[in-house]
Amino acid sequence: MLSLLLSSGLTRGATAGETCEAKVEGGLRYTLCSFDPAESVIRIYHRNPAGQPFGSFDSLIRQLWNERHTLIAAMNGGMYHADLSAVGLFIEHGIERQAISTKGGWGNFHLLPNGVFWLEDGKAGVTETSRFTDRGLKPDYATQSGPMLVIDGEIHPRFLADSDSLKIRNGIGVDEKGRVHMLISEVPVRFYDFALLFRDGLGCRNALYLDGTISSLYAASTGRRDHLFPLGPIIAVIGTLP
Repeated sequence: MLSLLLSSGLTRGATAGETCEAKVEGGLRYTLCSFDPAESVIRIYHRNPAGQPFGSFDSLIRQLWNERHTLIAAMNGGMYHADLSAVGLFIEHGIERQAISTKGGWGNFHLLPNGVFWLEDGKAGVTETSRFTDRGLKPDYATQSGPMLVIDGEIHPRFLADSDSLKIRNGIGVDEKGRVHMLISEVPVRFYDFALLFRDGLGCRNALYLDGTISSLYAASTGRRDHLFPLGPIIAVIGTLP
């Protein structure tokens, strides 16, 4: 029944033209999912009602179904520890579940500056971490990750156009019209090329890297459902059963 409802479009929460599609830029293949947060219901999930991490799209789908919701699109939404707990800030229903991280360290999360993807009252944003704290933002949902890909229209200063680091990557950005763009590469790409697509191809003055090795996407419109790796926070676009 669930798969039938998804395929027949019997859900509410996404408007016409908001879907996931293949995109080719600079000879590199990507999948892009774009949504208007004023028209679509976007949430960030982590744990089920029993307090256990969802860990997968399938687990989240089952919980949403119990609540008479469906999953339209979803992506891994931030880095996590071995127990699937969030590395940095995580806010759900306006409650801070995990404090923001401003310390240094190793790995992509600490390739500063990093940032926060947030949702509040039908609006979305990507904000560099220090600016997020300085502005005293209190969103309904938020997840911290890193590094920032684009910061106020500038590519992250540590990215090199000729880097030999090629990996599958996924990230999220918000354009000047407020639309949310979730992007995943289908082939290994450089940080620089990935960031350039967000800035020049999608018009995002701010964009955030979500992860590489565990990059995963769910897209009801194409039937894609990645399940190779466990997931921590999950950014999801949901519909409601009629």
